[in-house]
Order: sequence, then structure tokens, then C-alpha cells
Amino acid sequence: MRLFFALWPQERVRRQLAHWRQELRAACGGRPIPDANLHLTLAFLGSVDDVRLAEVERAADSVSMRACTLALDQPGWWKRNRIAWAGASVIPVELEALVTGLRGALERAGIDFDAKGFVSHVTLLRDAHEPRALPVLSPIEWVVDGFALVQSITRERGSEYEVRKSWQA
Repeated sequence: MRLFFALWPQERVRRQLAHWRQELRAACGGRPIPDANLHLTLAFLGSVDDVRLAEVERAADSVSMRACTLALDQPGWWKRNRIAWAGASVIPVELEALVTGLRGALERAGIDFDAKGFVSHVTLLRDAHEPRALPVLSPIEWVVDGFALVQSITRERGSEYEVRKSWQA
């Protein structure tokens, strides 16, 4: 199964991200990420054998987190993978500590994950072209009070994300 750890937004945040997505799409086109799939990845594990699921969950059980507020205040576009996104110009220390703690727990448990640097962003559009200018967007205040282990399931109509387990601050 394909797994990742993520911040899973509350419905209010999801609605605001969907609004941002419309404005970004007007600037750079692209294929919208479905509302139900909007998230912020903390650690991407990729393919994990079913027998290791309990180890993955135990690693996350050992992580402590403190609630914080993440301000999504920065739209962006990446040329390499043609993604338009909403990001944070400032990462709260509590979120940095969560990412560090979670990735450290995975390493100690011998669980592979994509170790490239953490970039606080929510992908909103795929196959987007470079915009002439990114729109100015109203900041979204996201109360981060938990994280989730999510499974990516491939369906005929595309990928669906299912929360397997979640942890609260």
C-alpha cells in the first residue's frame, strides 16, 4: 500500500483552499486536486508492505506534538513538476518539531521515506503552466492539532486518499 503522513485540513480550511485553487487556476490553468485530497505532506513513505503497517503506526505513536497555527499566505508554482500550491512563509516551531520528530521516529524504526527537505505546501493544481503573476491571496489560518497516516488508493477516476489513523496534539 502507498502511505504518507500528512496534516489533514478541517473543512473550513479545505473550503478556503478550494477558493485559492480557483484563483490560481485562472492564472496558470492546470488540473485541480479534488477537495477531498487536499493535504500537507509531512513524510512520504511510498509503497509499504501490509506486515509493516503496525511498525509505521508504532513509530508515529512515539511522536509528541503541540498544536499550532499555520498561516498559508504564499501561492507558488514549481516549473519542474508543474504544480501550483499554497504555502506558508513562516513555519511554526511546533510544526518543525513535529516533522523532525516524525521523521526521526521513522528512521529509528527502519522505515523508509522520502528524506528530501520538508516544504510546507498544499498542492492545488497539477499540469499548471507558469503564470505571468501569482494572485495575491488572503491568508488561511490553519489550526494544526493533529496529523494522519494516509493511504493513496488508485481508482479508475484517479487517486483517493483514505485516512488510516490519526494522532492529536
